[in-house]
Amino acid sequence: MSRYTDLSLAIAFASAAGFCQASIAATPSYTTLLVQADGLPKEFHEHFFDVPLAVRVMLDNQVLGEAMVVLSRDERMTLIEFTDTRDSDISPAEREVWQLLLQQGVVLGPCASQCAEDLLAVHYSLNNSEVSILTGRTERKTIESEHYAQPQGGSRGFMLSNQLNLSGGQGQDLAAHLGLGAVSSLGNWTQTVRGQLSKMGGDENQLMHSVYELHSQREWRDNFLRLGYFTPESVGLSRQPRTFGNSPDTTLGVMLGSSDSLAKGGLQPSVYPVFVTANREATVEIYRNGVLINSQQVAPGLQALDTRPLPGGIYDIEVRLIEDGIVTSTSDELVYKPSNWSNTSQRWRYNVFFGRETSLLSNWDKQEDGDTTVGTAVNYLLHPRAVVGVSARQTKGQNQLGTSLDLGLASRTSLYTSVYRSQDHGTGMEVQALHSYSSGSVVASHNRSWLDTRNTWETLLDGSRVRQRSPYNGNVSNSALSISHRLQGHNSVNARISHSEGQISGISLDLGWMRTTQLFANDINWRFSVFDRAAAVSSGNQRNRGFDLSFNMALGEASKRMTASVGSRASRSGDTDRNASLGYQQNFETGTVRSVRGSVQTDTYGVGLAGSAQFEGRYASGDVQVQRSSYSRGVSGSLNLTSSLVVGAGNIALSGQQAGNQASMIIDVESDIDDLELRADDLSGSGTILRPGRNVIPVSAYRDGVVQLDFLGVDAPAATIRPARARYHLNKGGVAYQRVSVINTLTLLGRVVDADGLPLKGHHVINHASRGVTEVDGFFSMELSADTPTLEIVRGERVLCRFDLDPKVLKLEGDVLMAGDLRCVEGSMAGKLAHN
Repeated sequence: MSRYTDLSLAIAFASAAGFCQASIAATPSYTTLLVQADGLPKEFHEHFFDVPLAVRVMLDNQVLGEAMVVLSRDERMTLIEFTDTRDSDISPAEREVWQLLLQQGVVLGPCASQCAEDLLAVHYSLNNSEVSILTGRTERKTIESEHYAQPQGGSRGFMLSNQLNLSGGQGQDLAAHLGLGAVSSLGNWTQTVRGQLSKMGGDENQLMHSVYELHSQREWRDNFLRLGYFTPESVGLSRQPRTFGNSPDTTLGVMLGSSDSLAKGGLQPSVYPVFVTANREATVEIYRNGVLINSQQVAPGLQALDTRPLPGGIYDIEVRLIEDGIVTSTSDELVYKPSNWSNTSQRWRYNVFFGRETSLLSNWDKQEDGDTTVGTAVNYLLHPRAVVGVSARQTKGQNQLGTSLDLGLASRTSLYTSVYRSQDHGTGMEVQALHSYSSGSVVASHNRSWLDTRNTWETLLDGSRVRQRSPYNGNVSNSALSISHRLQGHNSVNARISHSEGQISGISLDLGWMRTTQLFANDINWRFSVFDRAAAVSSGNQRNRGFDLSFNMALGEASKRMTASVGSRASRSGDTDRNASLGYQQNFETGTVRSVRGSVQTDTYGVGLAGSAQFEGRYASGDVQVQRSSYSRGVSGSLNLTSSLVVGAGNIALSGQQAGNQASMIIDVESDIDDLELRADDLSGSGTILRPGRNVIPVSAYRDGVVQLDFLGVDAPAATIRPARARYHLNKGGVAYQRVSVINTLTLLGRVVDADGLPLKGHHVINHASRGVTEVDGFFSMELSADTPTLEIVRGERVLCRFDLDPKVLKLEGDVLMAGDLRCVEGSMAGKLAHN
């Protein structure tokens, strides 16, 4: 095909040089192909009509992609394939629609009848080898591009996610927790049900149940409406003013407000980092409105949490640091992931809820039914760099007020401040500032409040709820300054100094140096840190001073890593605790077990062991952990299992993958290839491995998207995936279905000739696996289905002849089948092999 690309360029150059200046002058009317071709030399005509040409396709003045097309003398254009779409901003789903339409062939000029996709006209310009497509949506592109359009007629589907957690050990009762979450779609309404069952040990050995969401919600372009049973939360605000005190419990009522669900955007990390300081190997749990939304493992020392998986928006979270199965610290943090709200034509954003507090579907709390709860929060865009926020709500008879100001002082500097007051709790304030520069960033923060946790509850690892373990009543404040700076080469440093008053009081200082280098041709990351931290329970109420030197090295390949560390810290009794650790981790690309990790630690108390494994099965996935504490000598373990039930499009599937709360697609893969593995990439960013049989993959809600299917790895088999793309457009909770066949193929080389042996050019050659177009000399190459080796020779919309090929008779060189001359007699439906 490459020589025809050159020919296309030559034609365009010849046109620009003046061969057809008069005939292709820009005019409002359409200039036919024959008129444009009149300016070409006669010897160029056979390389212009009925042969593959390289063109650029434009859709409403936007690049749709580079492509190969065939132009015919009857003013018809047929697409062969898109060759390059990297310069296109048009969604893959929309490109898929036009590809299917153009492959059927379209008449050039104004559309007179059967104008699919609101088509107005198609024009080819010889001057610049460009195909222009004009639709009736061109004037609405600007408005539509800001939001995703919901699918016409809505969508249907049901997704049920199950999460089972078991935890126990020596001297501990076995605790069990089952979390259930269901999302369904009916039309343009989304229904949500979330609840949990917990078996609590100890003196309260009973089965607890709670349903905290049972509602239906409808999304519009900038607003939402929620009806039913729910826990009031902040939705759709760019800046949520902070409050403290009692949080609204489950409420039967109505909620409405601004919404970004249909707005185009992506995930991003929190602008203000969230830090934790662990004394030992630990786990961090992140709660929002009392619901666990993420958990992460952290190493000893000062660590910044990965906030990219957290939902977008600006909201409060509770961060719990768990060491040796004990919650050693709890802190309230702010996630700051605002949308780029700068549209001065829409200055107001809001949400409001009203209802009656009730625990009708729960035996967890001793909440009295019947209290009215109401609240509202408003943002006002004072300036594209300034957002003012106000909130007010009444919960359990208490009034809570909050105000905030979010300022963008410069392109790299921002400031946020908030003042809030709650009845029977007092007043609080917070200030956060961020400045980033080319080599790093500086973050400063200060917050102060009156805290009373004597009558508050917390959720344990097993999902059970107990009173606050360390109730506190008094003034609480925290100030911090953090600096991160990248040095020349592969070095960086960071520093953080903080001062706290409250449960933990004093000044804490952390200094760290990181270096990336190579050792024995393997990548290795070094980290050295020194610290002097305020006294805490985990350090025997003594100051915690020490150092830590660690490295993380790849062992020949990215799937194997080794970690090691040595250091000194304060023990639980306040004495010096010298420690060391050695760990190994390996990831597996195939099989049920996806990763294993083991480590050994030694410190003042003795030797500790830890091991974990992650697994992914067809019907369940999860992880298992086993740990022997050097402090208590006790052995403990936990098991987490996840599975999902997906129903939609007349099909049902059970999957070991988490269905999530967006949408799903059921894909049935049919293939005779052993050990086949496909990769399904949702072009919004997610990827999933597919195997023969029934599969479930998560997809994005609301956006009109495409799942791209390809073979996993670099050694692809001689086969073709049909279809190679699966389109979807679903509301939240919707489910789509696609059947995929993997066809064994051979590469077919041949030439199509007529009854007299003359080459037939510009004819389409079609098979179950692929399609091609004959060149000027009649030659073609394409993929041929090994199971169904049939060909159709098509001219325009008419099938001229068919061939049944026998791979056992034809010459086979590797995976290339040499067909020779194929004589196509027009009017005959049985083609013949030509005699050479």
